[in-house]
Amino acid sequence: MEKRDRKIWLEIRKDFEDVYTRKFLQVPKVAKKSKGFKLRGRGIHSVIYTTDLVVVRNNNADATMLVYPFTPEPIILRSFVRCAQRPIFVGVGGGATTGKRIAHYALNAEFIGASAVVVNAPITTSDLVRVREYTDLPIIATAFTLEQAREKMVAGIDVLNIAAGKDTPDVVQIVRDEMPHVPILASGGRSDESILKTIKAGANAIVYTAPNMNELMSDLMDQYRKRMSYYSGKDKE
Repeated sequence: MEKRDRKIWLEIRKDFEDVYTRKFLQVPKVAKKSKGFKLRGRGIHSVIYTTDLVVVRNNNADATMLVYPFTPEPIILRSFVRCAQRPIFVGVGGGATTGKRIAHYALNAEFIGASAVVVNAPITTSDLVRVREYTDLPIIATAFTLEQAREKMVAGIDVLNIAAGKDTPDVVQIVRDEMPHVPILASGGRSDESILKTIKAGANAIVYTAPNMNELMSDLMDQYRKRMSYYSGKDKE
């Protein structure tokens, strides 16, 4: 092996990767500046939000949040758990899906292999208490306001997920001031500046919304076109 080739090989192997799997979707490095929180012994600093199975398989986040606008189905979760290399936080309802169905799906998610369940902001206190009774998984509750955060903490949830759009850092700051010890997940946008702002407001971990496959393929094709253009020009010289 030539000296140059060996240097490349060592660079690849330092993280136990190979040339075919070293490409993956990277969460912005600034997310590591968060304090994080522990989930079954794992440190969670970044959570990628996606429903794309390929992205779930190829990212470097500490966990995946699987939440979608349809009634949850075990067959979908089963596919994601089989492909994921890290913990899955799965949505079990709380908006359109209510009643015993939420609790049943939460228990099913535990049996399939989810690491935590996520409930939507509109969930009633009675439904939330029922979920708590059915499963031993950590419960992540979405909240838009301090009032919602209070209600969910009383019901016995484990982690708050603050998703208030552009107002997220402000809501995180308000919740953190009143609840200094509760773990807080929060959406941080895509820029380093917005992520850092959310972290400074008091978020323990950042929820990063993954780009869709069209965006990823578009970037890749741009790289290929530039590469081909470069070599074509070189041939003419």
